[in-house]
Amino acid sequence: MPDERTLEVKVWRGGESGRFQAFAVPRRASQTVLDVVTWIQRHLDATLSYRYACRVGMCGSCAMTVNGKPRWTCRTHVDKVADGDTLTVAPLANLPVVKDLATDMAPFFDKWAKAEGRFVPADERPADFHTVPPGTRASRAANAGIECIGCGICYAACDIVRWNRDYLGPAALNRAWTLVNDVRDAGNDVRLAAVAGDAGCHACHSQEGCRTHCPKQINPTASIAGLKRATMVAAFKGRL
Repeated sequence: MPDERTLEVKVWRGGESGRFQAFAVPRRASQTVLDVVTWIQRHLDATLSYRYACRVGMCGSCAMTVNGKPRWTCRTHVDKVADGDTLTVAPLANLPVVKDLATDMAPFFDKWAKAEGRFVPADERPADFHTVPPGTRASRAANAGIECIGCGICYAACDIVRWNRDYLGPAALNRAWTLVNDVRDAGNDVRLAAVAGDAGCHACHSQEGCRTHCPKQINPTASIAGLKRATMVAAFKGRL
């Protein structure tokens, strides 16, 4: 049995068909899950693969599955999530595993492209800076989802993605909704058509796993509901 200053950490090793490997890690005050993973890599097994960058919750690259839930490991303290003296760390769900705790994010970002999640400027450039009044309904709707940093946690938490690999996912649809409400953007006809298909916004069952797990407190379910309304209006107007 580990003593009171030792944490038993079960870490996923290998690819899709890998296994968990147990490590004994010293338990420290204010220790984050990323601290634990880094300690294992530096002191016990240099071959352990994982991904991180900023360590302060700005890049999202350290997202992993911790005790069954997707989390930013840099902002997750061991004392808040450990099951006694046991911690289980795995790669994000719903994404291909490259090795150990590192996943291939390409499918996630490919779906941003499929949802037309890029700004489309109007053909004519305005004579001056475009003023966007912050109090308008469209501005508030865009601002509610604009802080997404693409960490993939909502995608990993989404049961619809697990059931339907073609589903665009919460982050891509949230991005589409912010652009639908950007008065400077000129790509909404194409964008609404892209998100109105079988793998788009109408596939969402509103289970709110994305909202529950989002570290930025964004509500992609609300964004997707907005897209559902917008696509229906566009269909009635003959734009789809």
